[in-house]
Amino acid sequence: MPTTSSETASSKTADSPPRLEVSGLTVTFGGLTALDDVSFTVADGETVALIGPNGAGKTTVFNAVCGLVRTRRGEIRVGGVPAPSSTTGLLGAGVSRTLQGLGLFEHLTVLENVLVPLTSVGTSTGTSTDAAQEVLGTLGLSDLAAVPAGTLPYPERKRVALARALVTRPRLLLLDEPAGGLGATDIDQLAQTVRTVSGGGCAVLLVEHHVDFVMDVADRVVVLDFGHVIACGTPDEVRRDPAVEEAYLGVPVSTSGSGISTSSATGAPGREESA
Repeated sequence: MPTTSSETASSKTADSPPRLEVSGLTVTFGGLTALDDVSFTVADGETVALIGPNGAGKTTVFNAVCGLVRTRRGEIRVGGVPAPSSTTGLLGAGVSRTLQGLGLFEHLTVLENVLVPLTSVGTSTGTSTDAAQEVLGTLGLSDLAAVPAGTLPYPERKRVALARALVTRPRLLLLDEPAGGLGATDIDQLAQTVRTVSGGGCAVLLVEHHVDFVMDVADRVVVLDFGHVIACGTPDEVRRDPAVEEAYLGVPVSTSGSGISTSSATGAPGREESA
């Protein structure tokens, strides 16, 4: 859930460490270097997008932040301290994540799914239910609270997964392809939710192929290609970067300018499908 607007200003003080700091991150799998000296930060109240062709290393960054892959070199800090490596530790540090595959318990109701992370951090039953109902109301899911999650259409299941990530009131929210499989109306609603969350002081890091959505919600964009950061800046700066244009096959943003594609960019032929 978003924090209050009054907390936003205090969260952005110059003396505060970045909510997420990735420094010199290098990850190898056998002889393959998946990430090579990747560095970036995400501040409280900021939305940063990781983009790049398939196989660029985006999801590997997420997995490294969550302790799911072993790093060869580099440092990951959350709120100025080393990132926890366990799910419970991450939740305790205010980190929450959505998954590409949603990861819902299809036989459980919507409400029961949203309650799951609260049981992990030991929240009392009454408080948990209140928090879950609040976030369901925020995302327009209250009427579906008693419905088994597996019976819902895909866009609604995506919102349930987002509600489950928000219910712990994270200070760092990791969104893994949140717009994937959604139509225009659902993407507009998602964009508004991301703005509300970041406007409440939460740092947001997202991986996304839908570049229109990225350019709409991101304060900064980090572009990966073959495990390297090839560009980092505002959406407008990244649009104009020649290295980004080359990585995305030179598909123009519009007929009047050059840059990355504004549709779902999938990158060069022959790349692996993993991010």
